[in-house]
Parts: sequence; structure tokens; C-alpha cells
Amino acid sequence: QVQLVESGGGLVQAGGSMRLSCAVSGGTVSRYRMGWFRQAPGKEREFVATISRSGGITDYADSVKGRLTISRDNGKNTVDLQMNSLKPEDTAVYYCAADRGGGYSAIKDYDYWGRGTQVTVSS
Repeated sequence: QVQLVESGGGLVQAGGSMRLSCAVSGGTVSRYRMGWFRQAPGKEREFVATISRSGGITDYADSVKGRLTISRDNGKNTVDLQMNSLKPEDTAVYYCAADRGGGYSAIKDYDYWGRGTQVTVSS
């Protein structure tokens, strides 16, 4: 059974940086497209970023382009999300997810999910 565990969340001031990491076990991460999603209080879960199996292609939600960077290390079975120039509206629980099929950025495309890590950006 594939398991994903996020780490690295916490409290940061606006304009600051934070790095999230997702550790994958029970499977080989290179077999999956990986994504990060987030859910703010009272809002639906939304797409943040995705990375192809090789790591060669990435894509981002418009709201985070230029500030967040997704990367992966298939040798270490990890996927990271570097977050710079954070804004209060980035406050959310961030989820790592794995897609074993041919999906892209839709929540329904992803088969395995972590439990999430809280990111809070203070103004």
C-alpha cells in the first residue's frame, strides 16, 4: 500500500519561505505523477502544482506561479514544494498526492493522498 507523509509545515510571516516535503513509501515514486493540493478553511481543495514522472515537466496554479516550485527526487522517493514570497492567502492544509494513471491536475486523477500539513502565513 502506497503511503504519503507530508512534513515541513508551520507558521511563517508574509513574504517568508517554507519548504514542504512528501515522503513516499510502499511504492516507487517514479511510477507516479505527483501533485500538491491545498485546502483553506471553508474552501474546497484546490490544485497547486504537479510534476511528471521524470520531473521534466511541471505546472502550477496561476495563483502560485513564480512563487512555488515543485521538485522530486526519485532516488529518495520524495517530492518537495519550495514556497517563497508567501502570502496570507496561502494559508491552508497542503496535501501531497500520487497519480498512477494518466491524469494531470484534477483531484479525481490522484489515487493516493497524504494526511496533509498545515501552513499558516501571518500578515
